Amino acid sequence: MHTSPAEKNDQPAPLAARERLLAKIKEDKGLPTLGAAISKVVEITSSGEDSVANLAHFILSDVGLTQKILRLSNTIHYRTAAGVPVTTISRAIFLLGFNAVKTSALAMLLVDCFEDKKQAQSVRKELIHALCASIMARELSQYSKYPDAEEVAVAALFKNIGRVLVASFDHHLYKQIQLRQASDSGAAHDAVTSLLGCSYERFSDAVLQEWQIPDTIIQALAPVHGGELKKAAHRSDWLKQVASFSDALADIVVNGDPQYVQQTMAQRCEPLMKKFGRALEIDQPQLEQILRKVESETRQLANSMDLVMPLITHEAEQGHITDTDTLSEFMLASFDSDQAQEIKRYPSGKPTNARDLLLAGVQDVTQMLVSDQSRLSDLILLVLETLYSAMGFRFATACLRDAPNARFMARVAIGENYAERQKGFVFPSTEENTLFHLAMNNNADLMISDAMVPKIQKLLPQWHKDLLPDTRSFIVLPLVVQKKTLGFFYADRIVTADEGVPPDETALIKTLKSQLVAAMIRR
Repeated sequence: MHTSPAEKNDQPAPLAARERLLAKIKEDKGLPTLGAAISKVVEITSSGEDSVANLAHFILSDVGLTQKILRLSNTIHYRTAAGVPVTTISRAIFLLGFNAVKTSALAMLLVDCFEDKKQAQSVRKELIHALCASIMARELSQYSKYPDAEEVAVAALFKNIGRVLVASFDHHLYKQIQLRQASDSGAAHDAVTSLLGCSYERFSDAVLQEWQIPDTIIQALAPVHGGELKKAAHRSDWLKQVASFSDALADIVVNGDPQYVQQTMAQRCEPLMKKFGRALEIDQPQLEQILRKVESETRQLANSMDLVMPLITHEAEQGHITDTDTLSEFMLASFDSDQAQEIKRYPSGKPTNARDLLLAGVQDVTQMLVSDQSRLSDLILLVLETLYSAMGFRFATACLRDAPNARFMARVAIGENYAERQKGFVFPSTEENTLFHLAMNNNADLMISDAMVPKIQKLLPQWHKDLLPDTRSFIVLPLVVQKKTLGFFYADRIVTADEGVPPDETALIKTLKSQLVAAMIRR
C-alpha cells in the first residue's frame, strides 16, 4: 500500500496501527483460506455453460455452506414462490437466481469467518450492514444498462470489509473510531484516518489485493466525492456510484443512530437521493419499494446465518406487515433443510428418509420442467444431485455418448474427488459384455448392493476397477431416447448397501430418470 509523505510524518501511531492490523490479518490461519474461497466464487460468472455446475460444486464441497444455502432457499420468502421445499443446491440456484446465490455464498463465507469473535455484536452489526448493501446493489443493478451489472452486488458486499476487519481484529481501535465519529459526525472520515492511518476504503484495498480479488471490484470501493452526481459515462464509475449509494443506504437501514429516530425513511434518504438519485435514475417511490424488499431479504439472509437482525424502518415506523409474515403464520409444515445434515443414515451412508428426499427431488424437477428458463444441463445436474444426496453416494456422474470419438465420457460429476474421477470416466462405445453396455443395450436400471460379488466383478471393465477400486455398491441408470442410447447416470459408495432399494424408492428413481428423458425428447 502506498503512503503519502504527510501520512508518514504526521501519523506515525496510526500507521503503526494499520501495519499491525494488516500483519494480524495475514497471520490469521483462516483468512488465507477465506481469501482463496472468495476469489474462487468471484471467478465463477453467470456466463458459460458450466457456471451453475461450478457454483454447485463449490457449495457442495462445504457442508456448512450447503446447509445455509438450503435454509435460505426454504425461507418463507422463497418457498412460497416455489411451492415445494428445496433440497438440492442446483434447485436453489435455479430458484434464487445464480447471482443471488453467488453473493449469498460470499456473505456466508464472511460470516463463518468472523461471527465467533469475542466482539460478536460489533462484528455482526457490520456483517448485516454488508449483507444489506449487497442486496441493495443487486436490486439497483436491475435498472442498469451495463452488462454483468450484478457484479456491483459483490463490490457492495466488500465496501464494508474494512470495518468488519477492524472490528474483528482490533475491537478497541474500532470502538475508538466509533466514539470519535459519534462526537463529531461531520469529521467521520478524519476520525478513521487519524486513528487507523488511512481510510476504511484504502485499508480494504490492501486486504483485497492480498486476496487477489479482481481489480474491477477493488476499484469500485473508492469513495464518490462531490455534491449532486451526473450520470456515469463508464461502467467503472457506475459501479462506484452504486456501491457507495448502497453502502450509505445500508447504514441508514441498519444503523440505530439516535439522529434518525424522529425521521421518516424518506427524510433519512433525502440527502442521498439528492446526490445519487438523478445519476442512478431512481426516484423516491422506486427507492421505497426497493427498501422494503431489501429489508425483507436482508432479514431472511441474516436469519439463515443466525445473525440477529434489528427491527428497522418500515416495520418499526408504520407497523408494516408483509404478505410473507401473514403466510408464515398459516403455512403448512414442510421439509426442514436443517435436517439434511442431521438425518439418520444406514451404515452405507444412505439417509433413512431417502424416499422423502427423492420425492422432493421429483417435485424440484417438475417445477424446473415447466419453466422457460431451465436448460437441459441444469436438469441433468439437478437429477444427479438428487440421486447423490438422497441415496448417500460418495461420487455421481452423468456419462454421455461422444459419437464423433466413438466413446462414452462423464460430462457432469459431483462428490468426492469429482474433477479427477470425471476425467478418468471415459471408455469406448464399441466395447461389449461390460456391465455398462449391457445395462444400456437392454435399458435396464441396475442397483448393485454388493459390487464384490464374483458375477459383478466379471462384468466390470478394467478401467472402472482402476479408477474406482474401492467401489462396493453402485447404480447404473441408462438414458435411452427412442431406442437410441445417449448415456447413463452412475453413482457409487465405498460400502455395501445391505438395506437395498425398496419399491417406493425405486419408483421415484425411475420417475426422476423418465422426467429427464422426456426433457431430452422435447429439446
